[in-house]
Amino acid sequence: MSDLTRSPLLLDPTTSALLVVDVQQKLLPLVQRSTTVLANVNLLMDTARLFEIPTVVTEQYPTGLGASVADVAQRATQPAREKCMFSCRECDEVFAAWHAQRRRQVVVVGIEAHVCVLQTVMDLLSMGFDCYVVVDATSSRSELDQRIAWQRMEIGGAMLTTTESVLFEWCVDSRDPRFKQVSAWVKARVASV
Repeated sequence: MSDLTRSPLLLDPTTSALLVVDVQQKLLPLVQRSTTVLANVNLLMDTARLFEIPTVVTEQYPTGLGASVADVAQRATQPAREKCMFSCRECDEVFAAWHAQRRRQVVVVGIEAHVCVLQTVMDLLSMGFDCYVVVDATSSRSELDQRIAWQRMEIGGAMLTTTESVLFEWCVDSRDPRFKQVSAWVKARVASV
């Protein structure tokens, strides 16, 4: 069995990046499952930092929609990228850097699923990235909009996944010394649900 290689469809921490789309003060309270979405975004950001996975946070027209919520802003390692386009493609220097670093797998979280997340994912796919949309860390105001957005992204070539799947794919192996921290976070998450 040792000659088998790991599937390229699984996330690899050395080729992943995390994109946090528009988890902002005036948007978050309006979406479904906002508390769960925020908790999962926070957990993914913490885990990305643990595995040294580059993370970028965007803000859609922050003058009108407010800055990122405090939890996200505190976890960000660099200032949020402001944008006016719904798609994050206007943050092209980020994606050029990820290409140069061979970060081809982009884990996408945020709001709203049917607007900024959907348009971003479609653009990233057209740029040659593999997109992993974390369904329990994305949301919309309407369940229908959210569900149709996930379907469109999947049909377009994105992989739908969940927070825990991402965490354990980044970890790869229970012998990884960071596994204990990831396991503790997962246990705390389950206890709080």
